[in-house]
Amino acid sequence: MTKKDTISLGFEEKIWKAADALRGNLSASEYESVVLGLIFLKYISDKFEMKYQELLAGEDADEEDVDEYLACNVFFVPEEARWSVISKNAKNPVIGEVIDNAMRLIEKANPSLKDILPKDYNRRELDKNRLGNVVEIFSNVEMSADYDELDVLGRVYEYCLREFASQEGKNAGEFYTPSCIVRTIVEILQPYSGRIYDPACGSGGMFVQSAKFVKNHQKDVRNISVYGQEYNTSTWKMCKMNLAIRGLEGNLGEAADTFTNDQHPALRADFIMANPPFNLKVWGHDQLIDDPRWKYGIPPETNANFAWMQHMIHHLAPKGRIGLVLANGSLSSQTGGEGEIRKKIIEADLVEGIVALPSQLFYSTGIPVCLWFLAKDKPQKGKTLFIDARNMGEMVTRRLRELDDEKDIKMMAKIFEDFRNGKDVSKPGVCAVASIEEIAKQDYVLTPGRYVGIADEEEDGEPYEKKVARLSSEISELFKQSRIQEEEIRMQLSKIGINL
Repeated sequence: MTKKDTISLGFEEKIWKAADALRGNLSASEYESVVLGLIFLKYISDKFEMKYQELLAGEDADEEDVDEYLACNVFFVPEEARWSVISKNAKNPVIGEVIDNAMRLIEKANPSLKDILPKDYNRRELDKNRLGNVVEIFSNVEMSADYDELDVLGRVYEYCLREFASQEGKNAGEFYTPSCIVRTIVEILQPYSGRIYDPACGSGGMFVQSAKFVKNHQKDVRNISVYGQEYNTSTWKMCKMNLAIRGLEGNLGEAADTFTNDQHPALRADFIMANPPFNLKVWGHDQLIDDPRWKYGIPPETNANFAWMQHMIHHLAPKGRIGLVLANGSLSSQTGGEGEIRKKIIEADLVEGIVALPSQLFYSTGIPVCLWFLAKDKPQKGKTLFIDARNMGEMVTRRLRELDDEKDIKMMAKIFEDFRNGKDVSKPGVCAVASIEEIAKQDYVLTPGRYVGIADEEEDGEPYEKKVARLSSEISELFKQSRIQEEEIRMQLSKIGINL
């Protein structure tokens, strides 16, 4: 019997290999949808099977009663849609038809999944031998871990998107936000209860982390309600699946443009968090000149940064908070009236805090970014907190940096909490508090480096004369090694007729 893999380190890599098996003539987005749809199908089938066996062992329970499963947030999987049936047909030429039928049956049995699941596995472009190989790979991966503790879709989606982006050269930033950034926003906003809104929700990472935050603090996840909007139809469906797998009911409206077709016009949210597309150039400016959302000024035609911000302010409840990822240009730009808009937002006392993030946090973009935190009812009136986090985090690969939960994220959250409670949080080189008057003296530029200054250098205790002698000796040794290497290179080059 083949030993099954459990979800652990390396699980994402196994899924990526499965995706790679389907590459063929499909585009990245096409085989991404195929693979993630299968992940969802396998996962809910495993969860169903666990509950099925539990009911089968019971005396009074009916293992084929749909309500038995829905009552405990487990999706009912009809007999012909179960993974055992799909696995048996892995090498059958009709495997695509079998999977499509399974998706249709699951949607019919679970109304919350209506029109969400992909049903194009039988298309001619999808190699059925390769599809069967993927099914076999998935059949050897156990996905029945506790979904309250495991962000299956989010974890795999993020990993696969990173690989898709790196290999296809696409900018994946508009589809998801690295989890460490999401956790930073959530820990600082502290969404224990209330309405949570993301107007550019992607695959739903903000909602997932908010739910985890609530559970980690022993609160009831039913105390939060989720509202979102996503323009890309396939990503919208991924978000619906991501929420469904966790038993979260979210109002995502229809897949539509947030600016020109707002799906939640009357919403006033307690917490708004988003990572909208950076520096979006085409956003419907001409259609929205007189839009009531532009309370602080009409955003420039070729950059939607302050359109996103004002959209969120418009949808914010009187005591609500915003956590927003934007390109660093939003902190200082004067083009297209952005400087004047930023000035008015500052003078309205809406900016609670600014965090400058380190580079290389995103998988496929090098654009420097920052976090804006805004509130309509700030605990510290007339003051703004600045954190320079550019030196935080650690490189986990040659190209990717991550913020540490304890050392970085919770530290920043604690700084915000102390600031809100009126404590002195100033630390040169790390954080500082500035008044609106002090910000005005900086021409309303919000770059944290202007306010936090330079960190105090720690004395190492080594006497000056001793340090100079040591460094001189080290430099001398380096020069010596350099000359040896130079001679070696010259000698090797002379052997092939090159004399320098």
